[in-house]
Amino acid sequence: MDILPILSTLRRHKITALLVVLEIALTCAIVCNAVFLISQRLDRMKMFSGVAEHELVQIQAYGIGKTADAKAHAQEDLLRLRQIPGVKEVALVNQVPFTNSSWNTSIKLDPEQKQATLNATQYFGENLIDTFGAQLVAGRDFEPGEYLDMREVARDEKLAKKINTLIITRDLGQKLWPGQSALGKTIYLGGDPARVVGVVAGLIRPSLFNGDASAQWSMVFPLRMDSDNASRYVLRTAPKDRDRVLAAAVAALRKADPHRIILEKKTLDDIRAEFFQDDRAMAGLLLGVCIALLVVTGLGIVGLGSFWVAQRRRTIGVRRALGATRGSILRYFQTENFLLATIGIALGMALAYGINLFLMLHYELPRLPAYYFPVGAIALWLIGQVAVLGPAMRAAAVPPVVATRSV
Repeated sequence: MDILPILSTLRRHKITALLVVLEIALTCAIVCNAVFLISQRLDRMKMFSGVAEHELVQIQAYGIGKTADAKAHAQEDLLRLRQIPGVKEVALVNQVPFTNSSWNTSIKLDPEQKQATLNATQYFGENLIDTFGAQLVAGRDFEPGEYLDMREVARDEKLAKKINTLIITRDLGQKLWPGQSALGKTIYLGGDPARVVGVVAGLIRPSLFNGDASAQWSMVFPLRMDSDNASRYVLRTAPKDRDRVLAAAVAALRKADPHRIILEKKTLDDIRAEFFQDDRAMAGLLLGVCIALLVVTGLGIVGLGSFWVAQRRRTIGVRRALGATRGSILRYFQTENFLLATIGIALGMALAYGINLFLMLHYELPRLPAYYFPVGAIALWLIGQVAVLGPAMRAAAVPPVVATRSV
């Protein structure tokens, strides 16, 4: 079809055409960036934890007053929990993933460094690797003789120097020694050396305050926790047994100490869901904005298309009287909409790129992938063609006799 008559008509309706172009451009710019942000949120919610999430339950308890022998008390608790049917592993740990608070420390590769190389999280707890279900990809787990009591280490600085082994994540090893094996390497914590004896595929930090890039910068130390005051127990069981095991574990802990307060009892799946609830809400909000914009754009095209048909009814009748078919009238309006959409999409892509640059500069978001532009263009072209179809079909139905009527 010759597009010159279409362009000539649009020049006579500049304001209306401009409104359609601007509406499509704004929709393209906002939707492209919103969909990208939604994908970022969804990817974040699928973040690899490195633990057997669907098999873990956590109980956080708080004891009232001082325990006569916190170490013996902890071992008694662990023994009771291991005897619960269905429990595979159990550990008393300092923290678990997805809790928005964490134990962290600075790492140096040389004791003479003035500034730390990076900051990583610290996990403590006997039998932590097996209980969490973390996968060892190199080296070994801690040997029984390597464990020290956390309380005693906190009281005696000389004992702290005896912590000379640790297990790290694969990502942390690659960050510290790119392209090399981390096994056998030495790091320095406050000037004291510690040798890497094991590497796990992953173990996410409980808090991601440093950003997602450092999510897997975690270390495990051979420190044994006790049950004085606040205690965090983690049990590993079959997914179908979690609720039963959780209830039985709470009952066992209360039986061992009736004065103990149970602060929290949850599956790790529930903990993860709460951790990412803001991301989920943001994704839902942005999805709602996208749907609303697309609906408004579609309705705007329908409204303007209907207005144009009403304005050009006599002209359409004249064309029909001169031999134009219904198909040619239909194609005319569809082509007209396609041209306006193309101009709007081109302008919208430039605007989308500018918005993305602003977000990159001020909010450290990654660059908008190039494939979002053609996908967004195709989507808007399709919406435009569907939206204009109704008005175009009404235009095609205008009879030739309209041309003989007086204005």
